[in-house]
Amino acid sequence: FIREEGPEAHKKKAGTPTMGGVMIVLGIAAGLATGIVTNGDAADTFAIILTMLVFGAIGFLDDFEKIAKKNNLGLTAKQKILLQVLLSLGIGLYMILGGNGTDVLIPFVNIYVNFGLLFMPFVILTEVAMSNGVNLSDGLDGLASSVTLVVAILFAVVGYTHDVYILTVSGLAIAGSLIGFLFFNKYPAKIFMGDTGSMALGGVLSAIAIVSKTEFLLPIAGIIYVVESLSVIIQVVYFRKTGGKRFFRMAPIHHHFELGGMKEYNVVKLFTLVTVCSSVIAYFSVA
Repeated sequence: FIREEGPEAHKKKAGTPTMGGVMIVLGIAAGLATGIVTNGDAADTFAIILTMLVFGAIGFLDDFEKIAKKNNLGLTAKQKILLQVLLSLGIGLYMILGGNGTDVLIPFVNIYVNFGLLFMPFVILTEVAMSNGVNLSDGLDGLASSVTLVVAILFAVVGYTHDVYILTVSGLAIAGSLIGFLFFNKYPAKIFMGDTGSMALGGVLSAIAIVSKTEFLLPIAGIIYVVESLSVIIQVVYFRKTGGKRFFRMAPIHHHFELGGMKEYNVVKLFTLVTVCSSVIAYFSVA
């Protein structure tokens, strides 16, 4: 179902199959499972897969609600955030109780800082911010898929050059699954990933970063997720403070560009190029 308040040009997409994220999740899970067989790093891999599944389940429930109600209104924002916070506790507890430590790599200076009691809130913030950031970017054909593909490749390269196996395998698993999905999701999309896919991708990216202690690479490489989220926050706050005026033509910001006359596929190309550049910066921040 298409947003009723979305761009008029998107109304023609009504009826496009959704919940393609189920196939993305299965592809990633298969890739990660192969990693267990070849390396035996079962604990971290299982934690990553489980996090992806539970966040994907939130999205699946949201998609199911939309289909059942026959509109684009699924779970409320409060319901989704509450579920995200609760389910984020799992990966946080795994890191703390599993003896993996509460230290986090700080890019550019390449030092580890122990977050101590702040680690759990930090994990929750990372998971919630990422799952919603990816979700908000999933508003144009192929946008979330393309941006996340680049971020996944970045993780794979960082893992390979720094000999972090779980990072390499996870990045490749996500990239492989998204390459296959993009054949059907690129403009004009034949299928959407739905919240099932976007929530799962946000959850799994966060889990990979948390397990490998590279959380701060996410806002650098995934700057598009940050900008998309901030654009919505700015729009809502400005709308309320000015009694109904809008800061952007429409939020998230990809619609602002679209309503400004840029073709949908060109917005996707631009945002993907920005992600390539930010991923290069992210790579050298830990080189």
